[in-house]
Amino acid sequence: MMISSALKLFCLKASHYLGEAVSQHLGVPLSAHEEREFEDGEHKVRALESVRGHDVFVLHSLYGEPQASENDKLCRLLFFIGALKDAAASRVTAIVPYLCYSRKDRKTKARDPVTTRYVAGMFEAVGCDRVVTLDVHNLAAFQNAFRCGTDHLEAQSLFIRHLVPQVGNDEVVVVSPDVGGLKRAEQFRQALSRTLQREVASAFVEKYRSGGILSGEKVVGEVRDRTALIIDDLISSGTTLARSAAACRQQGATRIWAAATHGVFAAASNHLLATPDLEQIIITNSIPPFRLTAPEVTTKLATVDLAPLLAETIRRLHQGGSLVELLAEPNPGP
Repeated sequence: MMISSALKLFCLKASHYLGEAVSQHLGVPLSAHEEREFEDGEHKVRALESVRGHDVFVLHSLYGEPQASENDKLCRLLFFIGALKDAAASRVTAIVPYLCYSRKDRKTKARDPVTTRYVAGMFEAVGCDRVVTLDVHNLAAFQNAFRCGTDHLEAQSLFIRHLVPQVGNDEVVVVSPDVGGLKRAEQFRQALSRTLQREVASAFVEKYRSGGILSGEKVVGEVRDRTALIIDDLISSGTTLARSAAACRQQGATRIWAAATHGVFAAASNHLLATPDLEQIIITNSIPPFRLTAPEVTTKLATVDLAPLLAETIRRLHQGGSLVELLAEPNPGP
């Protein structure tokens, strides 16, 4: 189906690695823009072509890196959205594969900030019409924080497409690394069962956090003599994942793989994820794994490409198609 000329696709330079691929899958060239840096650290972003009356999409993943913090990237995106609205764009949609501060969605201590809600308020303040993101930490908190339109994508089908050929006829168990991730893991288990056309088991690992220290190693559910698939939304330091893999190995799992949408990979992950308990770690390219340098970890890392899913999402949002149907498809994307 042909895309209307009313669609404009911008990608800020920090996410250019993903923008080019989305552009190719969508069949729409990236629109020209300028990003200028000033000596005092300020910056500006402006479109170099008319956006008046256009349906505009801006792709920018909000993760921190040495060249630009997540705060820098957030400001850049917000200011650009504001500039596009001032330039009379009819609608501006932010495509944000990784949404910074989505983990800070509630008060855990007295006088804590609820940063997810504050970030939502900033998107609304600059006139953003819709925010699209991928596998946030707490979906209900994300949906409740925003008053502008939102859409939530899932990498579930992409992971299943990658895993099914490797699983073969193995007895499989889907493992949540903590109680909080049970719903996510259960949705994955049901989708995997439908694809494999056989029942897949489930389990979870107990997890306690006190003073920043994680504990708990009991596995609830049967993993012995099975291939264990640990499912999570993100990997930060790798502590939770390494602990879960060790617990599954201790309980007799034969193979242990992990799939997490966002590979944040704090520095400690180079050591923690080198454990031989984990055979494969699957992530998406919402964040480039630039912090991983240990060969013991990089050799077992596999990345699934978001570009087809993001391109088809943009296509359907522009043309009024169904994202519910898209996410239900076994192979989402054009």
